[in-house]
Formats: sequence, C-alpha cells, structure tokens
Amino acid sequence: MEGARSARFEVRIHGRGGQGVVTAAELLSIAAFDEGRHAQAFPSFGSERTGAPVVSFCRLDEAPIRTREPVAEPDALIVQDPTLLHQVDLFSGLRPDGYLLINSGKGFEELGLTEFVEGFRAERMHAVPAGEIARRRLGRPLPNAALLGGFAALTGELRLDSVQEAIRERFSGRAGEGNAAAAAECFELLAERVAEASRA
Repeated sequence: MEGARSARFEVRIHGRGGQGVVTAAELLSIAAFDEGRHAQAFPSFGSERTGAPVVSFCRLDEAPIRTREPVAEPDALIVQDPTLLHQVDLFSGLRPDGYLLINSGKGFEELGLTEFVEGFRAERMHAVPAGEIARRRLGRPLPNAALLGGFAALTGELRLDSVQEAIRERFSGRAGEGNAAAAAECFELLAERVAEASRA
C-alpha cells in the first residue's frame, strides 16, 4: 500500500443514479470514523433519477472538518460508470499526484485515456472490473463496495477491515457479506498491482 496517511484527503465519486454513488461516500466516511478520523460525505445537488449522472464527495481528516464546499481538487477520483468518461468533465481538478480508479475491465488505451493518464503517476492510475466482481459476489453489477476495497489498497488511507465493517453496518445478511467479499477481491487485485508497480 502507498504509505502514510495524509492529514486531509479528499475524494470525488462519479457514477449514475442507482449505482450507490452517495452510499459509497457514506461508507468511506463510516470507515474513517471507525478508525478514529474525522470524515464528511455529501452528494451534489441535482437529479437523482436512475441513470442520471450523480456526484458525491468525501473528506477524510485527522482534525475536524469545517468546509462544506464540493471537492474541486480531489486527491482521489472514483468513476463507477465508464460511460461517463467522455460525457462529463470527470477529471477536473484531479491533483497531479492524485489517484484514479475506474470501474472497467478495459485498459486505458481502450478507454481512450492513454494521453490523459500520461500526465499522472502511472502506479496511481487503475481500471478494475468492479462491476464484474460485484456480479459474481452479489448477483448484481453494483460496483461501489468493490471500488472502496480497491481505494483502500491503492491509497492506504483506510484499512480493508474498516471498509468491510462499514459495509456490514450498512447492509445486512447476504448483501453485506457479498459486498464485503467484493471489496476484499478488489483490494487484493489492487494490492498486487501496487506491489508490482513499487518493484518496477
């Protein structure tokens, strides 16, 4: 994993209505609270109908969080639906040393992002088949929980067990266990990639 936590870490999550975009930010904040950190999660305002673009934000900090502004310059960007890639200005403000996690089984070349990612640290730019992982674990291709496991591995900002506990607090029974398993699978996938990148 990527080392020590930062004092303030800001996340922006893009997806479509019905994909659990708002829930993903809430789960990140719960996991951070469980680790004794301060956290804040909230959605952008606008249409929340199924299929409409949705954005949510999460801040993690070691100190109380006073600001309530949307996250304009995220440290990490999570994209739950790759169909948004060329329709919405997803990458606005992403920090030069930021992290990018996209739900897709395709590589950046297939996604048309080769030129974009060249401006960032390659080991922090990843596409993972979170929807397919969720389909296997849950029977539904809801990528949010799987991506949070990937986020934990990629950034080192949260522990996997904290993410899984937040998932189980939110979802009961098979849904909770399936989402926790999806998070673990995505965590292992990203942890392996991060380890490979550090050896390269």
